[in-house]
Amino acid sequence: MRMGALARVETFGDGLSARNFEILAKFIYDYSGIKMPPTKRTMLEGRLRKRLRYTGAVSLDDYCDFLFKRGGLDSEVIFLIDCVTTNKTDFFREPNHFDFMVRKALPDIAADGVRNIRVWSSACSTGAEPYTIAMLLAEFARANQAIDYRILATDLSTDVLKKAHSGLYAPELLQPVPADLMRRYVMRSIDPKRHEMRIVPSLRAKVAFARFNLMDETYSVGDAFHIIFCRNVLIYFDKQTQTHVLQELCKNLLPGGFLMIGHSESIAGIDLPVRQVANTVFQKQ
Repeated sequence: MRMGALARVETFGDGLSARNFEILAKFIYDYSGIKMPPTKRTMLEGRLRKRLRYTGAVSLDDYCDFLFKRGGLDSEVIFLIDCVTTNKTDFFREPNHFDFMVRKALPDIAADGVRNIRVWSSACSTGAEPYTIAMLLAEFARANQAIDYRILATDLSTDVLKKAHSGLYAPELLQPVPADLMRRYVMRSIDPKRHEMRIVPSLRAKVAFARFNLMDETYSVGDAFHIIFCRNVLIYFDKQTQTHVLQELCKNLLPGGFLMIGHSESIAGIDLPVRQVANTVFQKQ
């Protein structure tokens, strides 16, 4: 083996150089709005190492050369972003939002004569949020026969969208779902060896999953929505990015519609055409 090749092999598993970390961090921020401070350097290195064998890179610095010097960025960007996104989600997470939707938002929307309710889960992760919304909308439609609904569920990560589209979950992940909703909207496998359950086809059909980047300059998502969920994603953005995202979301929210953000998030200091109507729930003027 040539000494040059040996030197390249021996760099396998080494960390990113300071310069390459800065380049990657800037690209990730510009593309996704996700901040990657120096404290996350070790985490980033760990997540990116799995991409080495797929790209033929022999080290993390060589991987950066592949991205930015050898033209690999176009083919790799989706996988790069999948590596750095954090996807934490649960069914009926932060239940106050769902209580408000059932108790207040949906009756008010229906009272205005709306018969086709449109909801956007803008950071849907593996699907727990949009399927939770779908269960509650299905229940509302059962009690109000003239009502129909559609849900758009988007995320930046293709990995989580594949999982969400399948509707397959381990039983322990579905424990927060009330028993009556479990009976109606979740199927058990007929094979006892399969440790998974699945959202029923009729409910999955109501949810359209799509890859979407909240950093896009403008949002092309079709007709405006009656309810938008954007929960626990703003915390990863700086103030400038939060402002952009929230303003674009509001442009896609119908007058009188409701915007829900995470309980640890705030819109303080951001000029938006909304008023607060409950904890982290806002209604468009």
